[in-house]
Amino acid sequence: MNNSTPTVSDRSSITEPPAAVSEPESAAGPGTFHLPKPASGDGGRVYTRQFWLVCLSSLLFFSSFNMIIPELPAYLTQLGGAEHKGLIISLFALTAMISRPFSGRLADTLGRVPVMVVGSVVCCLCSLVYPVLTSIAGFLLLRLVHGFSTGFTPTGQTAYLSDIIPAHRRGEAMGLLGTAGSIGSASGPALGGTLANHFGLNVMFYCSSAFAILSILILMGIRDTVAKKHSFHPRLLKVRRTDLFEPRVLTPAIIMTLVAYAYGAVFTLLPDLGARFEMQNKGLLFSYLTVASLLVRLLGGKASDRFGRRPVLRVSATFIAIAMLIIAFADSRYMLIAGVVVYGFAQGITSPTLLAWTADLAHATHRGRGMASLYISMELGILLGALASGWLYGNDPANTAVTFCVCGAMASMAWIFININFKRITR
Repeated sequence: MNNSTPTVSDRSSITEPPAAVSEPESAAGPGTFHLPKPASGDGGRVYTRQFWLVCLSSLLFFSSFNMIIPELPAYLTQLGGAEHKGLIISLFALTAMISRPFSGRLADTLGRVPVMVVGSVVCCLCSLVYPVLTSIAGFLLLRLVHGFSTGFTPTGQTAYLSDIIPAHRRGEAMGLLGTAGSIGSASGPALGGTLANHFGLNVMFYCSSAFAILSILILMGIRDTVAKKHSFHPRLLKVRRTDLFEPRVLTPAIIMTLVAYAYGAVFTLLPDLGARFEMQNKGLLFSYLTVASLLVRLLGGKASDRFGRRPVLRVSATFIAIAMLIIAFADSRYMLIAGVVVYGFAQGITSPTLLAWTADLAHATHRGRGMASLYISMELGILLGALASGWLYGNDPANTAVTFCVCGAMASMAWIFININFKRITR
């Protein structure tokens, strides 16, 4: 396919089904969908009230669970579990990954909105329980349960947007959704750090729960795109082999795993790096990262619509590798912040592009499964990054360079994969 084509060029030839797709009425198959007809041009009303409600709910959801992350390493240390810091993110990512096949299947059968609600409910309940479980084992168990939140809500959100947004605007739409999530991810840690410093950790946890409740209330006003939904039955939780992964999205999934490794490392070690350079509000580093991501998400998504997914990913993988090297050799708080900002820019380009590419490749009746497959790959990368970086770092700042150089190497592998698979993935 010609690289100069000014539209989405990095997806397989897909013939999408008509607007309403009906599957057999059984607990094993997806329901009937109300899918919008693709707009003939850009003049149609693409971004409806439903779209913006999903974005607002996403902002509150991401603010809720990101609010507590910067304070968790110090909190675990107070409990006597400093050597388990790598598990804070990795346990969360593990259950998020395990739950993706279930959330994808349920999104295609029960509906997109119920799946979004489940994740927000988990956020609400877990944040309420953190002040109660004050043992190391209880804390780690709660992190394991909390991971179900991101195993469900983002799957429902992206599947919903894939239903209501025409293909030629998906990159832009995923960028807008990501922008909303980035605002939440940027404001959450800063707010959480402020609350923890001035009012204590318990107030921070309760505020996190309140944000999740607001997210749920907003979802109540959203009309589902799955018109004929199945009633819940335990059989729906029986995951078949075909539910585990959508083979049509294998290429973006592999790339996601390689680039998400850095995400796991950054979110695991950023609080320690901030403490090393005597930054009192560790949440600010997370805010710098997410604000940088916020600034480019929309542009990154639109660029992938115009120039193709692969060329944009080549650029973003390059900047992830550069950012990891800057962090690896940072010798001042300003150099650390610079590396974090560069990483935020790269992450802001990568995420909407991979989401849009996955939506391009997944069949309309299995978009929930397609999105779940991409998120499984993301959680796998985060899990590996968190565990490996925690082990390599070993609570010793002298190991910072080797830890983040490995992250840079993984991003470089993603860049190589994007290029050597060019002919195969565009046919």
